[in-house]
Amino acid sequence: MPLGLIVGLARAMRRKRTSSLSILSSKRGPRDYYKGKNCKPTGFHTRKGGYVVMDEKLPLYVVPDLTDFKLKPYVSQCPRDATATSASTTTAESADKAK
Repeated sequence: MPLGLIVGLARAMRRKRTSSLSILSSKRGPRDYYKGKNCKPTGFHTRKGGYVVMDEKLPLYVVPDLTDFKLKPYVSQCPRDATATSASTTTAESADKAK
């Protein structure tokens, strides 16, 4: 009898891992639990059910100036077949000039 009790306790300890119990997900929480998408709130709720957006809480994106940028923002779905890249041709030309 005591041996069966010890074996049962050992099985219970083996089944429940403490690391999995500490993580709270929407599957382990209550029915109306929503964890969210790690977004910051941009305002607050009013007493009458409205929502006020605050300008100081909105994200500020800093975009660099791309006027003299060499690359274009378009990537073709059907790229052209290139046998040699421009970098390899320039190194081949410089090697020929060195001889």
